[in-house]
Amino acid sequence: MAERNHTTVTEFIFVGLTDHPDLQIPLFMLFLVMYVVSLMGNLGMIALIMVETRLHTPMYFFLSQMSIVDIGYSTAIAPRLLMTFVAETRTIPLIEYAAQLFFVCFFVTNECCLLAVIAYDRFKAFCNPLLHRAIMSKRHCVLFVAGTYICGSVNSVVQMLFIFSLSFCSSNIVNHFFCDVPPMLKLSCSDTHVTDLVLFTFSTVIGMTSFLGVLISYMCILAAILRICSAKGKHKTFSTCASHLTVVTMFYGTLICIYLRPSSSYVMDQDKVTSVFYALVIPMLNPLIYSLRNKEVNGAFKRMINRKNFGG
Repeated sequence: MAERNHTTVTEFIFVGLTDHPDLQIPLFMLFLVMYVVSLMGNLGMIALIMVETRLHTPMYFFLSQMSIVDIGYSTAIAPRLLMTFVAETRTIPLIEYAAQLFFVCFFVTNECCLLAVIAYDRFKAFCNPLLHRAIMSKRHCVLFVAGTYICGSVNSVVQMLFIFSLSFCSSNIVNHFFCDVPPMLKLSCSDTHVTDLVLFTFSTVIGMTSFLGVLISYMCILAAILRICSAKGKHKTFSTCASHLTVVTMFYGTLICIYLRPSSSYVMDQDKVTSVFYALVIPMLNPLIYSLRNKEVNGAFKRMINRKNFGG
């Protein structure tokens, strides 16, 4: 038994989201539309921020990075999900499985940290407006983003090292539609207690640290809002944070449901549905949430359209 290790398995087979034949094409079309809308929305947000000089501020720099991350992890997941609906076989080579697992961990961790960075930027903008530009200089913004990428890389490497140190010798059927940690722990024929504990602790530290950063930042912002005398001023200040709070609630709520609990409590069929939410729904909604009620983004979009029409 000791001689059997993870090299015994050279490929994995996805169960997919559902085996119901009548749902394959409708779900394929639904998720394809969601993925295309996500790509167009996030690419549009990046382009708008790049060409509109009024959006060259720390907040929109971070939002452009979030759009890049949203494109990254939706692209890491969506094509493989779509293939499970139409492909005759759902196999994936071990090396491709490892690559997808790395990029999913990398981009999800990156977004987790970016949300904390954006919350900190909002805190500095509201509580120290005169010093905001000095504190959040271009150099500091780049360092913050570099830090999120480093954090994502470290988490991905740790996850990979522990997952692929396990043995996979009994089955290669993955009860999921993409490469994720929980189904791998259930699939292994090794003792996963140590790996489960380390990965759970590591994920909890990253997730809770970034979440506490968001929470503390918005508690300070709330205290500043309560000191504003006029009701109009309070409403204006809070409305500028509402979009970010919506994204934070959706993203962290989904991650907590999936990852911040021991593997023994996983219910894969429920987790697959929840995974669709953060893999496709959140990247699709993020550019809409940040633009629909944002006067600066709407104004920039109208100016870009007017310039295009005038130029035409």
